[in-house]
Amino acid sequence: MDSLCTKGANYRMILCSNPYAQYLARKPELDEAIHRVLDKGWYILGKEVKTFEYEFADYIGSSHGIGVGSGTEAIHLALAACDIGHGDEVITVSHTAVATVAAIELTGAIPVFVDIEPHYYTLDPAKLEKMITPRTKAVIPVHLYGQPADLSPILAVAQRHGLRVIEDCAQATGATYRDKRVGSFGDMACFSFYPTKNLGALGDGGMVVTTDDELARKARLLREYGWAERYISHVRGWNSRLDELQAAILRVKLSYLDADNTKRMEIAKLYNENLRGTNIGIPNRRQDAGHVYHIYVVRSRDRNGIMTFLKSHNIGALIHYPVPVHLQPAYRCRLRGMEDLSVTEAVANEIFSLPIYPELNKVDVEFIIEKIKKYSRGIK
Repeated sequence: MDSLCTKGANYRMILCSNPYAQYLARKPELDEAIHRVLDKGWYILGKEVKTFEYEFADYIGSSHGIGVGSGTEAIHLALAACDIGHGDEVITVSHTAVATVAAIELTGAIPVFVDIEPHYYTLDPAKLEKMITPRTKAVIPVHLYGQPADLSPILAVAQRHGLRVIEDCAQATGATYRDKRVGSFGDMACFSFYPTKNLGALGDGGMVVTTDDELARKARLLREYGWAERYISHVRGWNSRLDELQAAILRVKLSYLDADNTKRMEIAKLYNENLRGTNIGIPNRRQDAGHVYHIYVVRSRDRNGIMTFLKSHNIGALIHYPVPVHLQPAYRCRLRGMEDLSVTEAVANEIFSLPIYPELNKVDVEFIIEKIKKYSRGIK
């Protein structure tokens, strides 16, 4: 792709994310992996899935990987494997992709919301304990935008109350907390391989990881009709399988994940160094965590103005997420835990995301920075 340079609005859009650029960057290897699967003639739960499950779990620092159809299904499956269902309560955040909450409701459980930390946008551990009731069975901390949640105090509260911890790692594959990868802390952890993710497939896909042998066994049963042997259902399961093509693609991309995350960090560093002193607030990084910048989220009270200006220069800024889950029509008035979500609501009114992905070139990053600086100085 040609660079936008500084020529303005008559040229191509700088996308917020660009999975096609990653396909082009790895095209020979990805095409070979796809043809390898096609030539073998085995397309569901074969060697590619089994090998990728092992490789991915090993990368995370876990014992078991269970490939599933999506990140939403990964959370659904993990909750069900933990015997969480109708009438149980699961604590999480409203400032997340709606998938987190949709998965809780798929089990029949009740989502309960805790507010977020104002600087990191993840679950506030100080507000967790007061939301626990006798019906609470689990906590789902969301590692948002590539930033790990503050796991240590969350795990301590969960342990005191005998709660399961299921990590939502959909946006933080490869991120670290206190020198361990996210996904290796909770009872189970869930990942999404949606194409725009740090480790993205060329379609939908997800993974559940765990170090618990029994939870892994139950998750494998649940993902395929409860089959321990073909056509014999031992429990009530359903169909949520990662396919061979996506597993083969993800095996290629996994080998580049750390390098790609490093590129994201380098782009974030350029933004951080050059946007200080403008009228937008740059992301805060938790000191004991390795942020992998799935999304580069900034904050401004003049969000609409600056986003309109950026789009007029073909810069694809987006909002992740414009409406907290508890304020969306499908969920309003039927959720518990909305006593104080003031930080969540304030953040949702001011955040927006700048382009970031490993193939984004430095010239385009500098162009984005230049335009933000001009807007900040009142030059339009």
